[in-house]
Amino acid sequence: MAIPMPTRQLFIDGDWREPILKQRIPIVNPATEEVIGDIPAATTEDVDVAVNAARRAFSRNQGKDWAKAPGALRAKYLRAIAAKVNERKSHLAKLEALDCGKPLDEAVWDMDDVAGCFEFYADLAEGLDAKQKTPVSLPMESFKSYVLKQPLGVVGLITPWNYPLLMAVWKVAPSLAAGCTAVLKPSELASVTCLELADICREVGLPPGVLNVLTGLGSEAGGPLSSHPGVDKIAFTGSFATGSKVMTAAAQLVKPVSMELGGKSPLIVFDDVDLDKAAEWALFGCFWTNGQICSATSRLLVHENIAAEFIEKLVKWSKNIKISDPMEEGCRLGPVVSKGQYEKILKFISTAKSEGATILHGGSRPEHLGKGFFIEPTIITDVSTSMQIWREEVFGPVLCVKTFASEDEAVELANDSHYGLGAAVISNDTERCDRVSQAFEAGIVWINCSQPCFTQAPWGGVKRSGFGRELGEWGLDNYLSVKQVTLYTSNDPWGWYKSPN
Repeated sequence: MAIPMPTRQLFIDGDWREPILKQRIPIVNPATEEVIGDIPAATTEDVDVAVNAARRAFSRNQGKDWAKAPGALRAKYLRAIAAKVNERKSHLAKLEALDCGKPLDEAVWDMDDVAGCFEFYADLAEGLDAKQKTPVSLPMESFKSYVLKQPLGVVGLITPWNYPLLMAVWKVAPSLAAGCTAVLKPSELASVTCLELADICREVGLPPGVLNVLTGLGSEAGGPLSSHPGVDKIAFTGSFATGSKVMTAAAQLVKPVSMELGGKSPLIVFDDVDLDKAAEWALFGCFWTNGQICSATSRLLVHENIAAEFIEKLVKWSKNIKISDPMEEGCRLGPVVSKGQYEKILKFISTAKSEGATILHGGSRPEHLGKGFFIEPTIITDVSTSMQIWREEVFGPVLCVKTFASEDEAVELANDSHYGLGAAVISNDTERCDRVSQAFEAGIVWINCSQPCFTQAPWGGVKRSGFGRELGEWGLDNYLSVKQVTLYTSNDPWGWYKSPN
């Protein structure tokens, strides 16, 4: 049965508002290439209205309504949102699958994580009050000092299309828990569930202006949000190229930013492993979410002693992956998000072939699917480290494979990248795994697995993969300002200047 796409407006100051220029953007189902609805297109004028609404919400009643309210009050709203997400989980998951093409089973899992993220930060919001006035030890008895943690203010949140609602909530939940107010700008390629989140916020009675949701193009809404003088911080997840532009805009006002900019993550497989277990993790690490994962372990390094047999296993496992409409039961690989992404990925594959690599498996549209932006799971061998396919982020179901002879060589190949988001190692030697984990130049390391992510643990990268950490307590710190307060406790005068008396 067809799932109707809800028709929404921009969400500003607690209510739905038509874009000032009255423009809309079509929603294309990536599995069928059909237009199934549309979203509002915000522009600079709408950004102004939303930021002003967020500023009013931050300072309303001298901040007592939100920013300076007890953490328990904010926690109440976050828990109410989590409950509504759980209530609407099935519907939200279906909208997500239709909008961005991820398999329905994955989308359901995402919604569980969305609710869990709100619940986690509700707990941290409650705990924040008890951490206020943390004493600082000083070397002088005549002074006492303590620390306050206070919300940064109005934050601009710019989020991607691969996990449309979950990536948004990674920013929304901690920023609201901290006491900030926010303007969320999701990707125009997949915004539907973020507008549904706005509807949930309206339903639970979140104070007007605390969360505003603007859908629209990056250049027309994201850019103006990044450079807006009324925004105190930008948190961005997306490409390196766009992240660089966001940083440039924010730098004009010395505005803090946190950045998660993707990667080209390595996975090292040593010769002491169960080949089938390792093969499944290698494919999951690259083909999960249709290969559209910022942390995808898309550079596979296999020990030369097992390479031939292991690669054969990879092909066998890949042939067994169900590629279908994401709404079909058992789908494990759906379409990529858009025609633009589809063409970009196929260009990466054709360039790899022209540079001398071997397309061992996949590399084109599945024969049984005549429509939709589907690409077979692709395995590429005979790759050199200078090839584009080895060095640049593809953001699609494309795995390239190289062999190595020693641990040192594997680590050197793994770290030979501008990126440093994730890295993984599979081996039964625990000491080796520990050595390699410490040697990886990455913000996230997996041992004997790839891609698991938990709200409680920090997430972020090094090098061109960005800076700052999301999730866990680190995610809350992203939205807090640390204030030092020092008190002179002595009854004696300071005595630095000679008294006129």
